[in-house]
Amino acid sequence: MHSERSRLHYTCVFLLVSFQAVRQSLPAATPSAAPCWLDAEMLKMLLRELKRCREEASPFPPVHASLDVATYHCGLLMAQCPAALDPSLCSYHLDAITQPLKQAIAELSGHHAATPGATQSGRGWRGWLKR
Repeated sequence: MHSERSRLHYTCVFLLVSFQAVRQSLPAATPSAAPCWLDAEMLKMLLRELKRCREEASPFPPVHASLDVATYHCGLLMAQCPAALDPSLCSYHLDAITQPLKQAIAELSGHHAATPGATQSGRGWRGWLKR
């Protein structure tokens, strides 16, 4: 089970870095921005890998749920790609893919995401008390 979790972790890191690289390579969202250049074949490959990763995450419900959200947004992106999205909407979808990937990585590495209502200082104290 540990090697399965480790492999899943590294696959999620690969996907996160890949989607972040795509996001960073987009032109700035300006009225005169160039049309989308994204390579649909590359995105199809990433979507296939994301789906495979989601299937392998079924023993880990929180990870599976995060990857399900990322897969959903990647599917939405693919439905309108290439060149049908403006850069801001494309960026939105890419951010909506990377955020759940970050959550999945945190869960797989044992760093569970904090609850939305927790304060920064509260998290700091809890960490300090655990030492």
